[in-house]
Amino acid sequence: MLNEKTKQLVKSTVPALMQHGLDITASFYKNMFNDHPDLLNLFNQSNQKQGRQQAALAQAVLAAAANIDRLEAILPAVEKIAHKHRSLGVKKEHYPIVGDYLLKAMKEILQEKATDEILSAWEEAYGVIAGVFIQAEEELYASAENQNGGWSGFKAFRVIKKVKESSVITSFYLAPADDRAIPHFLPGQYVTIRVKPPGEEYWHNRQYSLSNAPGTGCLRISVKKEENGTVSAYLHEHIHAGSLLDASPPAGDFVLIEQTVQPATFISGGVGTTPFLSMMHRLAETQPEKPVQYIHAAQNEEVHAFKDEINGILQRMPNSSAAIFYENRQGRISAERLHRTLETTAGDFYVCGPIPFMEVMIAALHEMGIPDNRIHYEFFGPAASIKRGQSPTLLES
Repeated sequence: MLNEKTKQLVKSTVPALMQHGLDITASFYKNMFNDHPDLLNLFNQSNQKQGRQQAALAQAVLAAAANIDRLEAILPAVEKIAHKHRSLGVKKEHYPIVGDYLLKAMKEILQEKATDEILSAWEEAYGVIAGVFIQAEEELYASAENQNGGWSGFKAFRVIKKVKESSVITSFYLAPADDRAIPHFLPGQYVTIRVKPPGEEYWHNRQYSLSNAPGTGCLRISVKKEENGTVSAYLHEHIHAGSLLDASPPAGDFVLIEQTVQPATFISGGVGTTPFLSMMHRLAETQPEKPVQYIHAAQNEEVHAFKDEINGILQRMPNSSAAIFYENRQGRISAERLHRTLETTAGDFYVCGPIPFMEVMIAALHEMGIPDNRIHYEFFGPAASIKRGQSPTLLES
């Protein structure tokens, strides 16, 4: 798709991107949001303030340049990010804007190093990568809208129940305000919730895993109240039964692999257990004899949510077991402790939780010889993929 000269020109910028990547992305976001403030409705503003998006985009641009002669190395991330973009409302018309301001930022920061020839090569490369995402996202938009109960963009849901699950996690049960059907979703998928707290000019978007099984007549999200969390605090303190929330259709490719008799091992930290609730409910309904091990780490018993619900699921599965680790008693779960705890290295491994926790767990699984295609993970935030052989994308938000 790209000629050899274009590839070499893009690759030649790797040293400059390694040195100036953060300056480029900081300039990119500053100028783009200054000229297109409406795009702030799509981006996580907390991540912007913390510099996380700038760092993620810098890494994405560097990854694209380094792998431009073997784009297959970054394409495995396409589906995951395409789901996220669809859930946020990223559209085809946004890609030229991003490309334009990215090239302007390169020119501004790299100056004479960003020759017309190099910028032209980057423009061509960006167009190819953007085209892949546009096609994938258009298919996801069509699928979400055309299913029974489906819709496009955001629509109102009514909170029909609010349940405190632990000292920091609360569940919200949602039903469509228009009384239409609940769309089908896959165990492990998430929805994007958008809110505009008092005093805020722009929408704030957050992704929350669906923590109930498909077919239960509602959508359940379970939200941890984060320290200084704009959205989580608003949900915990101001949203109650009867309140309305805007949600986009279920999305995500971190889903349960069904119709296999191989074991399933779930490894979660904190609120990262939420997608596993949906997955395990599903297995208890459809494959109760399947070997399942549930490993969970929490800071302490007070913040440990869903204890009774998880126990109820496992009681329906005779070949299941659980191992719980409390940091205040046993310290953080280590790679060595995980090795001792695992009952099998066969089957599929699902990992979800804080990024440092996931890095340790995934590295430990790799050390045990478990290949990438049997390790499945999910995290939320503008970070690079932590799975070997993958990278983020140019439009991560």
